[in-house]
Amino acid sequence: MRRSITAISFLLLAAATTARADEGMWTFDDFPFELLAERHGVEITPEWLERVRLGVVRLSGCTGSFVSPEGLILTNTHCVESCLAQHSSREESLIERGFLAGSRAEELECGTQIADVLVETEDVTDEVLQALAGLDAVAANERRKETLTRLEQRCEETSRPLKCQAVTLYDGGQYFLYKYDRYDDVRLVFAPEAGIAAFGGDPDNFQFPRWCLDMALLRAYRDGAPAATPNHLRIDFAGPQEGDVVFVAGHPGSTDRQLTVEQLETIRDVDLPPTLLRASELRGRYIQFAKTSPEAERIVRDPLNGLENGIKVRRKLLDALHDDEQLARKAAEERELAERVRARPELHRAIGDPWATIAAAQEPARALALPYAFLEGGAGFNSQLFRYARTIVRGAAERAKPSEERLREYVDTALPRIEQQLRAAVPVYPELEQLTLSFSLERMREWLGPDHPVVRRLLATESPDSLARPLVEGSRLADPEVRMALWDGGRAAVDASDDPMIRLARDVDAEARAIRKRYEDEVEAPVDLASEAIAKARFEVYGTSLYPDATFTLRINFGTVQGWDEHGERVPPFTELARLYERATGQPPFALPPRWIEARDRLDPRTRFNLVSSNDIVGGNSGSPLLNTRGDIVGLIFDGNIHAIAGSYWFDEEMNRAVSVHTAIMRAALADVYHADALLTELGTER
Repeated sequence: MRRSITAISFLLLAAATTARADEGMWTFDDFPFELLAERHGVEITPEWLERVRLGVVRLSGCTGSFVSPEGLILTNTHCVESCLAQHSSREESLIERGFLAGSRAEELECGTQIADVLVETEDVTDEVLQALAGLDAVAANERRKETLTRLEQRCEETSRPLKCQAVTLYDGGQYFLYKYDRYDDVRLVFAPEAGIAAFGGDPDNFQFPRWCLDMALLRAYRDGAPAATPNHLRIDFAGPQEGDVVFVAGHPGSTDRQLTVEQLETIRDVDLPPTLLRASELRGRYIQFAKTSPEAERIVRDPLNGLENGIKVRRKLLDALHDDEQLARKAAEERELAERVRARPELHRAIGDPWATIAAAQEPARALALPYAFLEGGAGFNSQLFRYARTIVRGAAERAKPSEERLREYVDTALPRIEQQLRAAVPVYPELEQLTLSFSLERMREWLGPDHPVVRRLLATESPDSLARPLVEGSRLADPEVRMALWDGGRAAVDASDDPMIRLARDVDAEARAIRKRYEDEVEAPVDLASEAIAKARFEVYGTSLYPDATFTLRINFGTVQGWDEHGERVPPFTELARLYERATGQPPFALPPRWIEARDRLDPRTRFNLVSSNDIVGGNSGSPLLNTRGDIVGLIFDGNIHAIAGSYWFDEEMNRAVSVHTAIMRAALADVYHADALLTELGTER
């Protein structure tokens, strides 16, 4: 890989007009109009941004966009796999078979899905920072959470029916309330077969050239009827040309571009290696389990896909953090900012040395990493039934407190979403539960040691297998009615329950809470306060010409349709349909679904399939619309190339590329493979 990555250099970004790369996950209220015009000669307007903002939706872990006036949402197939799995069984997998609703009545409810549209933001920075003034790190950490909870509650009370979320930007430099119009009745309309949605499987993942029809259509409903969505985006089925300026509007999950070098080294040395080891071994167990029967292969496909994706991401993140040149560049940037702070005595007195504070916090961070991961993070109890149990047990304890005193995930504004997930009828497969729970217990015993108090208490007379089996077989938490009865029954129902998973969650909760509290006091509290000080320094020195780290909130980025040079050869920006059939082997993951084989003679082999652009994306951008300068959809983001994974830490304009489904293949597929005439009409085109 070329080592010319353009890091986030505050020197280069001291003013927005001096930025050199198409990097930046810009908030809609701080878009760099002048930079876009200078770099690409393109001018957009606030009205353009407003129209796009109202057309883009945040899904559960992904992005989508309204594409019809009747609530139709375009996103990726991999973003709706949980819904497909919800309606699958051992005998039939909708992930494998795909789905097309024959009518509105046949659209499938996605029990855990939501769609949020950002309609308003409110800057509450001053109110939050005033509440923290004069407090030490631990007290400030508690007060910050209480204040954000109070602000969310006030917002929802005064902004009904909007949902409100407190958003932290610039690592505490700014605080906002984001107000969303939420659709909690979302139904599946169309998803192609896995064989074409993820053609090439894990070998092709994060690669290019690609041939994936990773698209799906959902529909938002309100009061039992398709939602009226006049602010939808138009699809341009001709797609873009090489060199065209394009935009990505979506919800990038998280980046760590503003972390200090000390924090990045902790991720590199302490967090990523054990996570990769556990994930790699679990993948092997999943693969062996899948080979035991066709039914086993169906039920493990969704978690295996997610696990393999995560392994590849973390492996490349680890590679990136071993790039000494980039870490040296980051260190130089930190020194430059610190020197500028010291050159301003008043600013220096105000913030002290926050970099030293963060460095000191890495010692407890490293010491607590493993017990936190296994106990509070749940790595020792990898079971959907256990996750239900912990939610119910903690929910009962937390709801007995005033909302402002609770763990943030159980405040009043979060409860409707929790209840939606508990009510959802999602299949739970006991044999898979036993595999994952037994495996996680084994790894907890290995990493924490057999004499750790929790390990000793659970496994003194049991093996991981012998403990996991009765926990899974005896639990009734796979039944949504049982879950809701316990949730509604509160503390009394939880205390009286003899469900083995509820008992397990109760038994380990004290130790998990204790390790969480230590982490919050010894790591989170000093780091958050120091990060706010660094943010203050950045604002004082550079202003707001910098973009904030991604936080799974709405952002926009610009770039161009272009390939890149790989090992001295040019990678062109487009793939065409003909090569899909040439690459098909008849065996997974290069086996085409039968209907694609049957439709071959009806399809134009020159149809563009996938494309790449220089847009700056990370996970969470999946399903984001790729827009032209008119604001029309010309592609659908579904992946990045292998170099883009390092975008969590820095951006390389020469190598990082976003991968999209071309709109031309969307139309061809709907028309000539799936014969979805009604959908084509709704999307504004004909067969």
